[in-house]
Amino acid sequence: MIDTTELMKQVGRIKILTAHLIDDRLAGDYHSVFKGQGVEFDEVRPYIPGDDVRSIDWNVTARTGEPHVKRFSEERELTVIFLVDVSGSQIFGSGTRSKSELAAEITSLLAMTAIRNQDKIGLILFTDRILKSIPPRKGRTSVMRLVREVLAADETREGTDITVALRFLNNVQKRKAVVFLVSDFQDNNYEKELRVTARRHDVIACPISDPCEHELPDVGLVEMQDPESGELLLVDTSSSSVRREFMKKGTVEQERLTQFFKRTGIDSIHLSTAKPYIDDVRALFRRRAKK
Repeated sequence: MIDTTELMKQVGRIKILTAHLIDDRLAGDYHSVFKGQGVEFDEVRPYIPGDDVRSIDWNVTARTGEPHVKRFSEERELTVIFLVDVSGSQIFGSGTRSKSELAAEITSLLAMTAIRNQDKIGLILFTDRILKSIPPRKGRTSVMRLVREVLAADETREGTDITVALRFLNNVQKRKAVVFLVSDFQDNNYEKELRVTARRHDVIACPISDPCEHELPDVGLVEMQDPESGELLLVDTSSSSVRREFMKKGTVEQERLTQFFKRTGIDSIHLSTAKPYIDDVRALFRRRAKK
């Protein structure tokens, strides 16, 4: 069972933490990087020398006897969807926070930034199935609900199926959206569906990892358990060859993921439970601004 009191303490802590990280520069970068879906009619005004003659409103011009032009503005409002992995492997954390807590923090930061820019935010929680779907809404209360739902789901022992999550997203979200896919990507055979999704939506991948998933400490014999399957394994961490092979496997997988994102043109923020993430978010915004 979820301890409600402890859950609300965590939500409050994350709210304070992420609110502190958001400043005018971050909000401004977000606004300039994530554009609206087009333009919408704003008003008709008198023609001024230098205006594009193609924007002349001939009906109003004929009615008034004076040339008028149509003025358009950017259709600013965006729909931002957080597709968050809450499978068993997200529970893991070797330091002060788990991967699921980091997922809640990055969701809170990006959601609060989106709300500050008057965008709508929604949430899809998944494991090897869809656990919850919250339709996009505006308002600051929506942010805290998203954080609460991510944290409340962290006791699951289920596996990961990114393909299921992406197909569900594509079925329910017909209009183009900004999609933050937050996961440790401990799954296989999702690449094809991710390419399809990236053609329909603006996808930003947020792979989350923990240092101990890439480097074993030398602490002798250790019994390890797969948080998704429950399988137990006895590992001799005092063996240098075991530690070396473990590190090699983790490095290869991380590089494979990075190269896949590059090939498909999907932007990414690589997140670790052991380090701050605000600079990585700003770096993503700067990279996108240069495109």
